[in-house]
Amino acid sequence: ALSLMVLIFWLSSQPNLATDFGVIDIILRKGAHMTVFGLLWILWWYALNRPGLVLPTAISFAYAISDETHQHFVDGRYGSPFDVMIDGAGIAAGIGVTAGYLSWRADRARSG
Repeated sequence: ALSLMVLIFWLSSQPNLATDFGVIDIILRKGAHMTVFGLLWILWWYALNRPGLVLPTAISFAYAISDETHQHFVDGRYGSPFDVMIDGAGIAAGIGVTAGYLSWRADRARSG
């Protein structure tokens, strides 16, 4: 989880990650936000020995806020509350993926 946080920090330190792909660029960047923060939640959940939802969610969401705050101070970047919401959606997706996996695993254990 910490390595992913370092990668996020490094990417947020780059002055410009945009491409010339227009709308596709926006979709890819917002999708990357969701994917990375969903993965961050999963990694924290696992690293903390599966403690429930609250602690990994709090860590991941606090990091999303700090990431956008950090971007506010990087030339060519800006922090966005909208991006924090997208990160939150990614966290929710990470919770959903984990819940689906656990359900699938439980069903599999019961049936065989």
